[in-house]
Amino acid sequence: MKCFYYFKDKSRTREQKSAPELKNRSQLDNSAGSGAVKSSCSDPSRRSIPELFEENAHKLRVFSFSELRTATSDFNRLLKIGEGGFGCVYKASIKPADGREDRIVVAVKKLNKDGLQGHKQWVAEVQFLGIVEHPNLVKLIGYCAVDGERGIQRLLVYEFMPNRSLEDHLFNRVFPILSWQTRLQIVIGAAQGLAYLHEELEAQVIYRDFKSSNILLDEDFKPKLSDFGLAREGPTDGHTHVSTTVTRKIAKLADSCLCKNSKERPKMSQVVEHLKQAVQVSEEGSSFEKCSPEFSGADQVESENNMDPIGVTESMKRRMAHLTKLSENATAVGKRKFLIMQRPKVT
Repeated sequence: MKCFYYFKDKSRTREQKSAPELKNRSQLDNSAGSGAVKSSCSDPSRRSIPELFEENAHKLRVFSFSELRTATSDFNRLLKIGEGGFGCVYKASIKPADGREDRIVVAVKKLNKDGLQGHKQWVAEVQFLGIVEHPNLVKLIGYCAVDGERGIQRLLVYEFMPNRSLEDHLFNRVFPILSWQTRLQIVIGAAQGLAYLHEELEAQVIYRDFKSSNILLDEDFKPKLSDFGLAREGPTDGHTHVSTTVTRKIAKLADSCLCKNSKERPKMSQVVEHLKQAVQVSEEGSSFEKCSPEFSGADQVESENNMDPIGVTESMKRRMAHLTKLSENATAVGKRKFLIMQRPKVT
């Protein structure tokens, strides 16, 4: 378990920070009496993610590298079913822990040493998936962590999802088109998974990587959120929220790229520049407001002036209305297009 030192140290640091507050209870009582609002996340009885993981770590199975190499036929390319920033994912079959039942099909994700993600993301994946249990979250069966002569080996073993990801069904013509009812069920299931992470766990989890490629589908097209390498624990120690300044700025940038008027859309060079600035600000932990003067001017003021009390812009309303209209007329539009294609050409 040495590979999880990062989170154990983090847990110790939080205990040291919260200790003075718990000792001086008179100050807490006085602040409560003066009408101060405390976040529910500051409840001292709530355990942190590392503490929950230490309690549930025994539920995860520890695999040997040779066992997973055999299960994937030495990581045969023919068994590769996906690839991302973390590494490659292989279809494999393993024996149950008791060794009595038949082999089960699983997905094995192998860390790419030269990839964009590393050991810290691997630990986060094990840590978060090791404490969650919900029908709309992918199940982590176990992991492998070996430090040998050939370097480190970090692997994760998940339940196998036969219908791959939502992204495959939306953008790959090889797969059949999903019905509107199925899409709605996928959206509802994904939302239920997020609700569980935000509200039903003892410690709040912020997913931070919600996209169609991370929504996996089982044999019944039930959605399950996957890839928790970028997840983080929610607000603690009295904080009421986690900063999303950079995320909101990027969202506004993306919204400006969808303007119908070409003059209102930013140039791609501007988009690249602002994304670079966002990455730099995110790494430095400073405010994104200081390095985005172009998009904090008239366009931003106009967007904020057009927002209703719940923060929905007019452009967002138009897009939602358009999507609703498309869903209602999808069948009729398809029939009209078919009839137009069948009309005889006039010579």
